[in-house]
Amino acid sequence: MTITVLTIDDSRTMRDMLMMALTEAGFQVTQAEDGQHGLEVLALETPRVIVTDINMPRLDGFGFIEAVRREERYRSVPILVLTTESDDDKKMRARKAGATGWIIKPFDPVKLVAAIRRVAA
Repeated sequence: MTITVLTIDDSRTMRDMLMMALTEAGFQVTQAEDGQHGLEVLALETPRVIVTDINMPRLDGFGFIEAVRREERYRSVPILVLTTESDDDKKMRARKAGATGWIIKPFDPVKLVAAIRRVAA
């Protein structure tokens, strides 16, 4: 069974890098441009794992995570934060919002794939 991953990032370059790394690893990838778009995509699909940036227009990653966790059907979907941020307060805020893990950009494709497989199990 193929694992579907929703990636959310406002950077076209980052979305392209994620698409390449994850499809090469055998994942089905759905993408969104910001947190608001991510919620719209979730209305149509139920991914096994979500990978989201924090700093985005319209709805940032914190707001996105909080909105996802309010929905019963998504409470068990792992959410990995992929960001340039490394501040401990932001990590704690993401954890409190419901994030499963935190990965710093630029990402190592092998480590990202391993983290997704680990949380999807």
